[in-house]
Amino acid sequence: MPLFDLPLDELREYRSASTEPEDFDAFWSKTLQEAREHDLDARFEPVDTGLSTLQVFDVTFAGFGGHPVKGWLTLPAGADGPLPLVVEFIGYGGGRGLPHEHLLWASTGRAHFVMDTRGQGSAWGGGGGTADPVGGAPAYPGFMTRGIDAPENYYYRRVFTDAVRAVEAARSHPLTDPARTVAVGSSQGGGITIAVGGLIPDLAGIAPDVPFLCDYPRAATLTDRHPYREIGLYLKTHRGRSEQALRTLSYFDGVHFATRGRAPALFSAALEDQTCPPSTVFAAFNAWNHEDKTIEVYDFNDHEGGGPFQEAAQLRWMRSYI
Repeated sequence: MPLFDLPLDELREYRSASTEPEDFDAFWSKTLQEAREHDLDARFEPVDTGLSTLQVFDVTFAGFGGHPVKGWLTLPAGADGPLPLVVEFIGYGGGRGLPHEHLLWASTGRAHFVMDTRGQGSAWGGGGGTADPVGGAPAYPGFMTRGIDAPENYYYRRVFTDAVRAVEAARSHPLTDPARTVAVGSSQGGGITIAVGGLIPDLAGIAPDVPFLCDYPRAATLTDRHPYREIGLYLKTHRGRSEQALRTLSYFDGVHFATRGRAPALFSAALEDQTCPPSTVFAAFNAWNHEDKTIEVYDFNDHEGGGPFQEAAQLRWMRSYI
């Protein structure tokens, strides 16, 4: 696929037209306050995985609504002191999978926590194990329009709340260092990472890779590739609901979380990416409210982005922060 979005010099100046709700902060403050009324109840059960250089814990904690959410905590074998912590969020349709699918970060001597994504984990990888017990209004198959009738009902309200609680759960383990915590994720995981960066003020850094869930007004009209296309297909049936849908989505737009970012950041974008168009990524990057930020650009890549090259960039970048 040739370049289809704005030229790179325009991307570096691009700003989203997404309108921030006046009660954005109040909405999220109330949401997290309600979640924290439930005991975090973080449980770490040792797992025998056959990995001799790492120790793994099967984690359960209380997310949105007190619902049980799963995760893996992986530590270097024999770790006996608080370790820098990497909290990772997963791409669309995937789940936490199996522990041996996540070896990179613990192999660097850091603690690594990967959160299962509620209701997902059936499209690729080793699967997931976290249900989403909340129902909703009619939706197009997928997750992008579940509960899109109102911000209070929207699917990603639950996911972003789970993600904040996942950081709290990971930080509660005695072998992790809360002061040295970085959030990472690719695609949907990158979008969740940006939301966490806007909702948790004391992270040491974030590294969203080709992030999803940013600049909805442009994304929904620029690309016909799923998952963003789910929004258009929903509105194709539910005629006349565009304004209502975009209002709901504005509470979950990475651009608005980015303006609240308080940590150093490493983003990435791919200029042939039709899944998460580069302008939507740059919209969040340009809005990120911390002067210590950089973005890796992959000129001839689609949604695979930098792949292992971006992981190498993250390894180099992270040495400065944790």
